[in-house]
Amino acid sequence: MTRCAVFGTGSWGTAFAMVLADAGCEVTLWGRRAELVAAINTGRTNPDYLPGIELPASIGATTDPAEAARGAEFTVLAVPSQTLRGNLARWAPLLPSDTVLVSLMKGVELGTAKRMSEVIEEVVGKAPGAADAGGDVRSRVAVLTGPNLAKEIAARQPAAAVVACVDEEVAQRLQAACHTPYFRPYTNTDVVGCELGGAVKNVIALAVGIADGMGLGDNAKASLITRGLAETSRLGLAMGADAHTFAGLAGMGDLVATCSSPLSRNHTFGTNLGRGMTLEETIAVTKQTAEGVKSCQSVLDLARRHGVDMPITETVVGIVHEGKPPLVALKEMMSRSAKAERR
Repeated sequence: MTRCAVFGTGSWGTAFAMVLADAGCEVTLWGRRAELVAAINTGRTNPDYLPGIELPASIGATTDPAEAARGAEFTVLAVPSQTLRGNLARWAPLLPSDTVLVSLMKGVELGTAKRMSEVIEEVVGKAPGAADAGGDVRSRVAVLTGPNLAKEIAARQPAAAVVACVDEEVAQRLQAACHTPYFRPYTNTDVVGCELGGAVKNVIALAVGIADGMGLGDNAKASLITRGLAETSRLGLAMGADAHTFAGLAGMGDLVATCSSPLSRNHTFGTNLGRGMTLEETIAVTKQTAEGVKSCQSVLDLARRHGVDMPITETVVGIVHEGKPPLVALKEMMSRSAKAERR
């Protein structure tokens, strides 16, 4: 039986642990709160994030990262993006030297503007004993992305996803480890494109949510989704990604789900802003991390470093971090100079 460790007991980490278990893996969840770990072990449920859903018997939980990591063929990282570096620095010395590191995170690190796979490679590569392990860390860092609304997957509703790794054989191993009758993973070697699709769609979902909150209609929503995909593709191509990735599950698929569903944290966050709530009020009523709130600044930094124009992302940063009223931001966007669609 394949051993898997999942670091993070939020809704997506727990839902993916269920997928792994349903695919025949033995899974250990790591959580920082003892009471939640106890609820998972004794009640077979995660009452904080997936209440009412029974977890498979092959899932256990612990607060001890060494216990979670022991013998893991796959180590899944499902913590908020901005906490990854600090957490992984503590966990890296405990991980098996040949474990495949799987990122479920869809964000870009503040300050460095690094993608999550880059943070993983950097931190694990510096861990004690990393040099003795040999091999290229990049070849055992994988990304899982796509339309991944956790509650639907936990309810075992049909879904598809992408597992990306520069080493196609590693991607295929992960594909086999999480393939179930309701969860269909496809492989890809374009890690850059897959990660950017997952990170930028959160920013576009904030914009769509703001538009919905303002009551701007479906034409506005469709325009934001379409032009948001254009922004994502421009940045991806500038960074060496494959254009086809953005037409697939990691691009359009994830974007549509996140911008359209009431289960989307980023869309919901944006809707509250569009209805007139302040940033502080919106944060106060949001129970889980909306990755786009912090990552929008990192994505904009990344775009500027590569000389890429991303007006929707820039508008979201203005509203979320600079206090610009949504109506003012809308007028500024609509008054931009006219241009050809493919520019």
